[in-house]
Amino acid sequence: MRVDISTPDGNAEAWLATPDDEGPNPGILLFIDALGLRPRIHEMADRIASWGYVVLAPNVFYREGRAAETSPDGPLDTDEKRGAFFAEAGPRIQRLTPAQALPDIKAYLDALTSRPDVTVPVGVVGYCMGARLAIRAACAHPDEVAACAGFHGGGLATDEPDSPHLGLPDADARFLFGHADQDPSMDAAAVARLHAAMDAADVDGINEVYAGARHGYTMADTAVFDEAATERHFAELRELLDDTL
Repeated sequence: MRVDISTPDGNAEAWLATPDDEGPNPGILLFIDALGLRPRIHEMADRIASWGYVVLAPNVFYREGRAAETSPDGPLDTDEKRGAFFAEAGPRIQRLTPAQALPDIKAYLDALTSRPDVTVPVGVVGYCMGARLAIRAACAHPDEVAACAGFHGGGLATDEPDSPHLGLPDADARFLFGHADQDPSMDAAAVARLHAAMDAADVDGINEVYAGARHGYTMADTAVFDEAATERHFAELRELLDDTL
């Protein structure tokens, strides 16, 4: 169901998925990809909830408009449609700076952990640009986040002074990364940089490339959907969450 989350900059709509039992159950904060809060995200959140988790997926682009205004109006089932949407969405992604994202993340976590049906610690999972937000959540809130996963993430380990991977020494979570193969937003050098940072920070985790899977492979409403990679991601995500939460 749809809910609203109060943030310092206004209300963010979100999708809330709950398991069949009354709980309490562990909470999961799901950070959406660049395509927005839409039916595919609802489906993914619902599936994770069916494992016994309370899942909250906020519209991280709430400053730009409601979910319907910041998502495609239909499947991006060709590379041309996908490219056209990203041309529109690119500036929106750039405007979501760490300075904006960090207070938002706190508001999202507060909304999730304050629910009477949610136990703490919680897990976070992010897709595409959402993987950056998931890492920032784990690093900024180590007492609340025990599991952090990112799939086909971009820009996770860059040369910039605010790169997400630089916060890993502050985290106390188990990590799982499933990178897209030959992804220009997370190339082999960046994957190696992330791996080195994980080792240096002595964090527990998995950092792997899904061979043959393109950036966005979990998104069934796009032309890059890869069913085998998606099912692998669900299996590995469930194992992470069950083992830590």
